[in-house]
Amino acid sequence: MRTPGLTLPSPVLVVALSLWSVSVDVDAVRAARPNVILIMTDDQGYGDLGVTGNPVIRTPHLDAMASRSATLSRFYVSPVCAPTRASLMTGRYNYRTRAIDTYIGRAMMEPGEVTVAEILRDAGYATGIFGKWHLGDNYPMRPMDQGFSESLVHRGGGIGQPSDPEGAEGKYTDAVLFHRGKPTPTKGYCTDVYFAAAMDWIERVRKEDRSFFAYIPTNAPHGPFHDVPREEHELYEAMDLRPAMLGKGSPRLVDRMARIYAMITNVDRNVGRLFAWLEVMKLIDDTLVIFMVDNGPNGPRYVAGMRGSKSSVHEGGIRSPFFAHWPSRLKSGEASSQVSAHIDVLPTILEACSVELPEGLKIDGRSLLPLLERRRVQARSRAICIQAHRGDRPVRYHNFAYRTQRWKLLHASGFGRESFPGDPDLELYDMVEDPLETRNLAGERRAVLAKLKKGYDAWFDDVGSTRADNYAPPRIWIGTEHENPSVLTRQDWRHVKGRPWAADSHGYWLVHVARDGTFDVRARFRPRKAAGGITLAVGGRRRQDRVAKGATSHDFEGLELKAGDTRVDVVLMQGEVQSGPWQVDVTRR
Repeated sequence: MRTPGLTLPSPVLVVALSLWSVSVDVDAVRAARPNVILIMTDDQGYGDLGVTGNPVIRTPHLDAMASRSATLSRFYVSPVCAPTRASLMTGRYNYRTRAIDTYIGRAMMEPGEVTVAEILRDAGYATGIFGKWHLGDNYPMRPMDQGFSESLVHRGGGIGQPSDPEGAEGKYTDAVLFHRGKPTPTKGYCTDVYFAAAMDWIERVRKEDRSFFAYIPTNAPHGPFHDVPREEHELYEAMDLRPAMLGKGSPRLVDRMARIYAMITNVDRNVGRLFAWLEVMKLIDDTLVIFMVDNGPNGPRYVAGMRGSKSSVHEGGIRSPFFAHWPSRLKSGEASSQVSAHIDVLPTILEACSVELPEGLKIDGRSLLPLLERRRVQARSRAICIQAHRGDRPVRYHNFAYRTQRWKLLHASGFGRESFPGDPDLELYDMVEDPLETRNLAGERRAVLAKLKKGYDAWFDDVGSTRADNYAPPRIWIGTEHENPSVLTRQDWRHVKGRPWAADSHGYWLVHVARDGTFDVRARFRPRKAAGGITLAVGGRRRQDRVAKGATSHDFEGLELKAGDTRVDVVLMQGEVQSGPWQVDVTRR
């Protein structure tokens, strides 16, 4: 990748160069660049803020940030998390990146994709991530492989999933996180840890006079909800939450909402702590702080009157708040109601930092800085497409939304299945006259529907032709100096039978052996209820053995593997029942 060039910071400097041919002090230009902090919460939703009208939740610091920020009122994300993250990091629709779902190997992003962290790193920025990555847990797809020089993250799509490190399952408090790829015990609630680690890191890099890009994607308020901040939980346990609920609200749902809101208020307190710290560090004026969410709320609750929640392509599932706080450059208040999306964040950050796109890199997004700065620029018409559903390949018209400034075409066929029966039941809304999507005009405005449908078809064909075999899942590399052992988890296996994470499910991993060598494989699983068999198939070799009752792991040692593509397949047998392991460690000797 070519190192990005520098954009001169002002017309005054351009004149000076042309008249007097002075030399540019590159270090001085870099020092004048803003810092960037990008905060994104997980499953929060547009309506989970006081500033968006929620009658119950307590988010004073985020509300205050919104009042001081330039805001976008029509900002869109994907209906689920990994697709949003792929678009955010690359400025490209996630269907170009191979990250098309949230698990079973389809939340891994093509390592050849160029991220905002890589571009900023090559332009001299220090880059760090603290929280949730969810675009690949193994080399070459980890954040440290994709441009982040500092990383403290959990694996998979969240804490409490099969990707948790052994012995630290489900721990939001005192979690075992991965610092630059190594499992590292932490102390405290995970959100508190992320913000504290980000601030510690910023303090270190500022001592080197480096500008920084800090990405803080929390896993809160994603479930599970067994471990939430106590003080905040007690606050909501004492409140009547029904004004923010849809429907009557059973005791179970009321308790769940109290836990979710506790997690959000904890995020809010950390945002307040961050801003107070930036003031003390004298970084507040020259730091661009962005806040957004990754998709709609994880459950039916207040979403400012809109339809839908997480996984829906109605407004409630794909609208996100967008606050951009940069006192030295942006005025507070609503900056624009122009439609915009996650694909626009990368070019916005690059323009703010005076960093150019690498030569030849094609993105789908456009910089939002002119809108945020309220420049008098000619509005360019655009359409944004959002689509996501389960499965190995996108299906035309399945769970999509195609949005122009006025119109929205969608098919709300549901995220949870791989396809839909029959013909698409298209909906069309005039978003100027009917922003809450209450009147479907598909039967009345046939010409508009046809035009938008044609635009969607062109988009679908285009993103699907990005590369040969565009939707093939990436492969995990094993036997490299970058990661040894490689821990394979159910997050990234290619699922074969059963519910993907159920005890009796089975799958395999697509891998690439980096070079010839001798490998040891350890399969780890839940305690066996009875003695049975175990089979390992990898690299054209097959081994069988017995496991005793109560066993929790089994080792296969001294496998000679050749370089190239293969798969790792471990099958446990108990009577006639087949199942897969929980995790597999592959170590090159």
